[in-house]
Amino acid sequence: MELPVLQPEDRVLSTLESDGSRRWIYPKLSTGRYWWWRRMVAYALIAVYALLPFVTIGGKPAILLDIGAREFTFFGFTFLPTDTVLLAIFVVGLFLTVFFVTAIAGRVWCGWACPQTVYMEFLFRPIERLFTGTTGKGSKPRHSVAPWRWIAMYCVFLVICIHLANMFLAYFVGVDKVHAWIWSSSPAEHPGAFAVVAVVTGLMLFDFCYWREQLCIIGCPYGRFQSVMLDRSSCIIGYDERRGEPRGKGRDREAKGLGHCVDCNLCFDVCPTGIDIRDGLQLECIGCAQCIDVCDEVMEKTGQPKGLIRYSSQAALEGQPTKVVRPRTVIYLGAIALLVGAFTVVLAGKGTFDVTILRGLGRPYLSDEQGVVENTLRVRIVNRSGVPRRYVIDVVEPEGAWISNGAEVDLVQPGDTFEQPVHVRAPGDVFRVGKALLQLRITDDNDQTVDEQFFLLGPL
Repeated sequence: MELPVLQPEDRVLSTLESDGSRRWIYPKLSTGRYWWWRRMVAYALIAVYALLPFVTIGGKPAILLDIGAREFTFFGFTFLPTDTVLLAIFVVGLFLTVFFVTAIAGRVWCGWACPQTVYMEFLFRPIERLFTGTTGKGSKPRHSVAPWRWIAMYCVFLVICIHLANMFLAYFVGVDKVHAWIWSSSPAEHPGAFAVVAVVTGLMLFDFCYWREQLCIIGCPYGRFQSVMLDRSSCIIGYDERRGEPRGKGRDREAKGLGHCVDCNLCFDVCPTGIDIRDGLQLECIGCAQCIDVCDEVMEKTGQPKGLIRYSSQAALEGQPTKVVRPRTVIYLGAIALLVGAFTVVLAGKGTFDVTILRGLGRPYLSDEQGVVENTLRVRIVNRSGVPRRYVIDVVEPEGAWISNGAEVDLVQPGDTFEQPVHVRAPGDVFRVGKALLQLRITDDNDQTVDEQFFLLGPL
């Protein structure tokens, strides 16, 4: 008995058949001009990912996300947990930059620089085509592939994923430590790191061997946000319907009233996400330009002008002007400029150590018979330098105030935070309405100074 369920007219997803089964996509390969440029960019990005952990600046790796030590090093500058303002500015600026680039260039990140696309299209698919006998042309193998070829291919995939996982770990612990763990110890001595490599390797195998283009179609949130980040002037890959329709094969196209599209379906065959670009702008399109390359090749063979499928905008495809300067892009760019300026100012103000003054616990102040008022403060020092430092605390104002004890700070290791109790004594006549402005000067053993202000409390 058949259930009263409406059947879909076509595939709900490009990777899903109408009966709900998985549709495996084996795209053909078009080696046009955009493909060559994308390949050069992909190889450069792969090289950067593989070599960057070996680059050192000032004795530290160029990028080191040391979660255990709570230090994040980027190209010579180390960020500590106290740098929350810089982190907030950076995150907001990053999101606004994504919005701005998408508003201008569409999904250029997805097609040209996303790790999923870079490794899938320029590493894993070429290896797959090598073992399945479709090198240089792609598509589904015409003949059954010997089982040993599949086994060998997945073994190569496993080795690549293990290497990529170890490189991923190197960004968090350093390449020297990873090298020592691999060659001079057993996994039992560092189970946490071994677990990270194992899990990342498993996720990569699952992604590049099974999930593949489905990550772009149903897994990545960026594609879902595309509809709100793009506008009619954003750069997209589009089919010129005014030129191409009506479609049809054959010569004497003008006499038959046919458009430039010969209905060869090659743009559909080469798409790595399995969509037909002639159906209009779609969330599944990653902007890889494979359809442009193959369509230009067909246009050249049929003696028609190239560009039937091209980088354009929705407005341009409809014969309207494309506006680069528009309210959205101006607002994005202005906000990014403000954040870059704020980030630069805050970063430039960072010295070799940070100082925070906190009020001591217990009574706010003590007063003796001579009218001298004592405040107990806590001076928190963060050593941002790469060497151990000692610090001396002096009173700049108010006049006549001094530190009774705690003026010298013991050795503070690099990256550590040290809290020093400080007893500040001041004459009673410096207080106005129960307050007196205190300025402390902290000097390290390299003659670097930081001045901090605080309010002393005293009698009304």
